[in-house]
Amino acid sequence: MFYSKRDLQFQLFEVLDSESLTKYEYFQDHNRESFDMVLEAAEGIATKMMRPLLTEMDRKEPQLVDGKIRIHEGMKAIIKKMGEDGWVNAAFRYDEGGQQLPTTILNAAGFIFQAANYSSSIFSFMSGGSANLIRTFGSQELIDRFTPDMYSGKWQGTMALTEPDAGSSLSDISTSAEPTEIEGVYKINGQKIYISAGDHDACENIVHLMLAKIKGGPIGAKGISLFVVPQKRPENGELIDNDVITAGIFHKMGYKGAPIAHLSIGSNDGALGYLVGEPHKGLSYMFQLMNEARISVGLNATAIGTASYYTSLAYAKERPQGRKISEKDPTKPQTTIINHADVKRMLLFQKSVVEGSLALLLYCSKLSDLIHVEEGETKERANLLLDLLTPVAKSYPSEMCCLSTSAAVQVLGGAGYTTDFTVEQYYREARIHPIHEGTTGIHGLDLLGRKITIHNGKAAQIFFEEVSKTVAKASENEDLQPFVEKLQKALAKAQQATGYLLGLAGKGETEKFLADATLYLEMFGIITIAWQWLNQGIVAKEKLNDAHEADQNFYQGKLATMRYFYEYELVKVDSLVKRLQSTDSVTIDMQSDWF
Repeated sequence: MFYSKRDLQFQLFEVLDSESLTKYEYFQDHNRESFDMVLEAAEGIATKMMRPLLTEMDRKEPQLVDGKIRIHEGMKAIIKKMGEDGWVNAAFRYDEGGQQLPTTILNAAGFIFQAANYSSSIFSFMSGGSANLIRTFGSQELIDRFTPDMYSGKWQGTMALTEPDAGSSLSDISTSAEPTEIEGVYKINGQKIYISAGDHDACENIVHLMLAKIKGGPIGAKGISLFVVPQKRPENGELIDNDVITAGIFHKMGYKGAPIAHLSIGSNDGALGYLVGEPHKGLSYMFQLMNEARISVGLNATAIGTASYYTSLAYAKERPQGRKISEKDPTKPQTTIINHADVKRMLLFQKSVVEGSLALLLYCSKLSDLIHVEEGETKERANLLLDLLTPVAKSYPSEMCCLSTSAAVQVLGGAGYTTDFTVEQYYREARIHPIHEGTTGIHGLDLLGRKITIHNGKAAQIFFEEVSKTVAKASENEDLQPFVEKLQKALAKAQQATGYLLGLAGKGETEKFLADATLYLEMFGIITIAWQWLNQGIVAKEKLNDAHEADQNFYQGKLATMRYFYEYELVKVDSLVKRLQSTDSVTIDMQSDWF
């Protein structure tokens, strides 16, 4: 078991009411039955094709052979299946060959794929994100030329941003673009590193969505443009080498089945790139894909944490070790470790993190759907709220699933440190997510430095209003009153800390204002997940009395996990708020020579 179908259905249909999306014209051809069919199809591919390759893809990692990256041979069938079944463009319009499937349901299916085998899941969804950039900002000629084969799985799509001397600081990229005699066609020259799926032999072509600077353009971020730079360019029905060379491959600690490449572009002056949209607007275009990818990174982390949780849960139910503290008779049989309080603590920690994170990510997915179909104030609120929550939805699962997979290893003890069990692989795979699509520090700066203050704090106001709605609903149930009070107190402290920090910004003390932005992000994330747990608790409490025995256990588990989160995790807000309001600026005062 690598995920819980029951929990996913609970999140989608009991808490989020995803079926309500079908009242909108864009989604009206769907219903609960079609949503269930999509999720069942995803489980079928995940179980039959992806899961069996989990360990093999980790042990037999990609290799660079004669200038080409060779990946696990099983990926060819998976990529082909994903293309044939329409997963790459499932959310797109009917006239584009899509299914107009809600992002909420597509992301839920993606979660199943990722929990089964993260490495195998990324290829097709990367192509979908890249193709979406072309269809949104590219000319009809580019759309017709590149997207059909990306949808079908024949061609792989990537995002090529990072360079040897420019990672998070994209304004410092040096890859150049020089106009040719053909309008919209440029000669590209430079290097890109850490490009996921940047080269492999399971597709006939790789299509890079690449950032570069047009020669003579503005300096810094204002001079960045976006180009389609294929490994082989299609001309007159043939594929011609486009001088995009795989110069190297990076070998990773985890997530090994998906290659990351070092690319050399235009070393023989023969790489052509096709301008997407207008010149010098590449970074704003790329942010569409990056924001989508940030939600995906949070989902990836949650999926890995979920698979790790269920592995450790199964082990804890089967592994005999010791006796209960109250049992002194050594002749009595040993108990399974799940009966020990500290093991329950570690399992509750994992469950609270992964199910709380999944709730937030599906909530953000539904916001994305509402932005697509709503208008006016409703659309604006969803847009602002999603913008505010994106750094949280990316960073909280990424950071916490490193800790939750570590707890899974700990539950297994010595066995968890061996390759006989998959938790050590999950532990390695989880570590990439606090780095992918912007480090946690970058997202802390984004949340506190931009999102909290943007539009005169309107996004933050909407967030507090939405939390207050949940609090008001929970207050109707006396049993939930303790959670209501704890969340209200945490919110008040967070607002106090926010006011203090904004006061520093107002006085021009910018460095002090942002010095602990990562801790602010951590605090905000804990409160956000507590809010999501209260949403789940409300539904679980409502459904508990009329549920049959199996569902009673499920709902009781939800309520107990909410209790755990409020007792063990929400209390961390107190110390974080204390630190955020401290006048001791040790991280600023510390000198580099003192280390």
